[in-house]
Amino acid sequence: MPEYYYVYLMTNTRNTVLYTGVTGHLKKRVFEHKAGIVPGFTKKYHVHKLVYYEASSDIHAALTKEKQIKAGSRAKKIRLVSSVNPDWHDLGYEL
Repeated sequence: MPEYYYVYLMTNTRNTVLYTGVTGHLKKRVFEHKAGIVPGFTKKYHVHKLVYYEASSDIHAALTKEKQIKAGSRAKKIRLVSSVNPDWHDLGYEL
């Protein structure tokens, strides 16, 4: 069982597409997105850039946060990312 669960947001090179997910293995999951291993939305829209994440030791809290983010508007997601990563750098290289 993972020690932490991560809620994360990823985007494409131009920051025009936002994807929200949750995982117990952030480094592995980001690698899968970057390598195009994950079929579906992220592969189709070239979503390879990690721009936000937060950790929780409680899976239920992480899933609740993911739902809250997904339910929010695009503007709210942009504000969330910008509050911790104002230049929208790829945080995947820091893992």
